[in-house]
Amino acid sequence: MSKDLVFHTTAVSASARALVKGQKPAVIWLTGLSGAGKSTIANALEQALVEKGRHTFLLDGDNLRMGLCKDLGFADVDRVENIRRVAEVSKLLVDAGLIVITAFISPFQQDRAMARDVIGPDEFVEVFVDTSLEECERRDPKGLYGKARAGEIKNFTGIDSAYEAPTNPNIRINTVEEDLAVSVNRVLDYLDKRSAQ
Repeated sequence: MSKDLVFHTTAVSASARALVKGQKPAVIWLTGLSGAGKSTIANALEQALVEKGRHTFLLDGDNLRMGLCKDLGFADVDRVENIRRVAEVSKLLVDAGLIVITAFISPFQQDRAMARDVIGPDEFVEVFVDTSLEECERRDPKGLYGKARAGEIKNFTGIDSAYEAPTNPNIRINTVEEDLAVSVNRVLDYLDKRSAQ
């Protein structure tokens, strides 16, 4: 970064923006294997929050890789940069007073810790969508596991690239044992308790 850059503080603070929206901003960081149910939960959660009058924005891994991150591949260095970009965008949206929902594999513990540091520990809510590799392969909604097993896709998380499970997530969801409505309600309850603090 250039030494000539200067951060400009805006006249309206992040807390003032949150006050106008009547909510406590947060980033709900959904992490888990491909096919775990992150996007399904993210969409249902956003719908539930909007129905409650909350101001939200959903950042989905595939969508960002078609735009902001389309120059990145799937080597480890690209995955790190992908998550860094997502964290920076999430921070901007939190500063705007929004509840941000992210749905990214984000396979590396160090990258999720970096995202927490960028966003801020008080705004970062880690949700581990803890679905087994076997179940994700059984679901395989995009046909990616089959391609990875056939050698058509390299650096695929869970097959030939590691997934480091969160050791202490704020919320752990098992999509095999818990239905979607229950999972969404658990996140909503967590956010309600957090807002009351």
